[in-house]
Amino acid sequence: MSDFIYLASQSPRRSQLLAQMGVRFELLLPDADEDAEALEAVAPNEAPATYVQRVTGLKLDAALARLQRRSLPPAPVLCCDTTVALGRTIYGKPTDERDARRMLRELSSTTHRVLSAVAAQLGRKRLGALSQSHVTFATLTPSQIARYVASGEPLGKAGAYAVQGRAGMFISRLSGSYSGIMGLPMFETAQLLKALGLPCNKTS
Repeated sequence: MSDFIYLASQSPRRSQLLAQMGVRFELLLPDADEDAEALEAVAPNEAPATYVQRVTGLKLDAALARLQRRSLPPAPVLCCDTTVALGRTIYGKPTDERDARRMLRELSSTTHRVLSAVAAQLGRKRLGALSQSHVTFATLTPSQIARYVASGEPLGKAGAYAVQGRAGMFISRLSGSYSGIMGLPMFETAQLLKALGLPCNKTS
């Protein structure tokens, strides 16, 4: 049994959280010719929970093909995807600063959901889980939104904000998994890895 996993994610936050769990891992990042962003396209009328789990599965499929193509040693492969949803409306990563301002205006004064799906596979055994949290934003003024977007933090983040960053000042209430909102639900991830025979907290 392998004593490490492959993390197929470019997110530094997911690497940080996995390290906190005491899991040894190696990054399994896309090749230059892979269109990783295309995997995150939303299907028509797709429910947020369906979307985030489907995208995670597609990312895992791509990572497994990458593993085989590179002839790397076998080990569990872990993928995750996070999205923000208000009702059935999905808020992915903003395309630019204007899009980020739009998202933050729409999320202002709301309680929205943050959904993080995680999936892991070793050999033919694939396991998945879904973490669902609720975040309440205070009313954001146009100047608050403008300053936050100008900081650059919203870009590359689902829903145009990072819970662990400056956006923490906007959040009046949070319920669920803080690590899930960051991008990797630690409890669910630990359960999946344990089921694949890789206990956490073995090393740092």
